[in-house]
Amino acid sequence: MIVAGFGFRAGASLSSLRDALARACADGAEPDVLTAPADKIAPLRLLAQERQVPAVPVAGEALEAAATVTLSAASLAARRTGSVAEASALAAAGPGARLLTARHISSDRMATCAMAQGASS
Repeated sequence: MIVAGFGFRAGASLSSLRDALARACADGAEPDVLTAPADKIAPLRLLAQERQVPAVPVAGEALEAAATVTLSAASLAARRTGSVAEASALAAAGPGARLLTARHISSDRMATCAMAQGASS
C-alpha cells in the first residue's frame, strides 16, 4: 500500500493539496490512501473523493513516534515531529513502512506531501 501523507496550513486550498500531491507523485508513485493529522483530515476529504481513495486520519501520538528525514522547526514546535507529511505517511502505512519520497512543498508553500510504502506492499 502506498500512502500520501499531508501537512498543511489552515488556509491551504484544494489547489495547494493537489499541487503538493502532484509534486510527490512526480516519480510515478500513485497513492492508495491519503492521510493527515486527525484534526486536519476534513480538507483532505475532497481530494480523496476526487482520486477515489480513502482519507485516513492519523493520531497525534503516531505522528510523534514516526522517524522523519526532514526536521522542520515549525513542525517540531507544532506537532513534535520533523515533518507532518512524512510522519502521517509513515504512520498510516503501518509498522515497517519506508518513505518513498521526503516531503514536497506546494508552490504556494501552504501544503506538503510525502509518500510512504507499507512493509507488506
